[in-house]
Amino acid sequence: MGAGKVGAVLGAALRAAGHAVVGVSAVSEASRERAATLLPGVPVLEIQDIIERAELVLLAVPDDALPPLVEGLARLGAWQPGQLVVHTSGRHGTGVLDPARSMGAIPLALHPAMTFTGMSLDLGRLPDCCFGITAPGAVLPIAQALVVEMGAEPVVIEEESRALYHAALAHASNHLVTLASQSAQLLGDLGVHRPERMLGPLMKASLENALSAGEGALTGPVSRGDAGTVAAHGSALAAHDAQDIRIAYREMARATAVRAVDRGLLSPEQGDAIVAALEAPPGPDRGTRGAGGPGSGGPGAGGTGSGEDAS
Repeated sequence: MGAGKVGAVLGAALRAAGHAVVGVSAVSEASRERAATLLPGVPVLEIQDIIERAELVLLAVPDDALPPLVEGLARLGAWQPGQLVVHTSGRHGTGVLDPARSMGAIPLALHPAMTFTGMSLDLGRLPDCCFGITAPGAVLPIAQALVVEMGAEPVVIEEESRALYHAALAHASNHLVTLASQSAQLLGDLGVHRPERMLGPLMKASLENALSAGEGALTGPVSRGDAGTVAAHGSALAAHDAQDIRIAYREMARATAVRAVDRGLLSPEQGDAIVAALEAPPGPDRGTRGAGGPGSGGPGAGGTGSGEDAS
């Protein structure tokens, strides 16, 4: 078991459920401190020593590090018949554990759909968390039981679907961080002292609304067909020399417009106007059309939004 942000927390959760943790691998000073905090009294051991002593081995390492680790330990003859080998990678299913399975080990993939800090507060989040689990049919109940013991909910993901499953979670979680950071950067550049104070209520409400109502919760200039406003945003971002933010805004606005048209939230003509505004070269006079003009969202624009939301 590794003492990274995920491994230490899950180890502590399993320990609280009654499992004896016989050892932990901790190389860096940060991981040693984490182990001491979340797994007090558990000895820090070499990986081979842990595998030799453990009935269940928890591998919590980066996705790309997992295959060579499992294969390397197999070459050393470390895996044991009947031993549960569990990894926490979202991308991989149980196929990556084939070298261990060929030696008689039982492969399980348990990926927590949560972001971890590596601190004790993560333990309180587990009861609200789902795990994407993959395992051979005969041992699937074992995987489910381990997740339930940690207080979370198991959700079965087929082996061939792991990469798409992980892409969905990474798109939601990782890119949310990027969006928040980019928006905070712009507000900070404008002199807003605490951009998180301005963004927090907006983003929390948007997330809650999206999760409860889906794309029916969509607000803002794209949902109203305000092509002029979208063009003005592009010009402002170009003038601000925020290249990565301008690219992210353009591509997300394009995806939003396409999905809004597909779901009947915008007419095809409004969608085309939004895309045209995104593709047009930025200029200081863009986005100044009067109410009722094409894409303005005013009378005659054919928009489906009420125009009353401010975002």
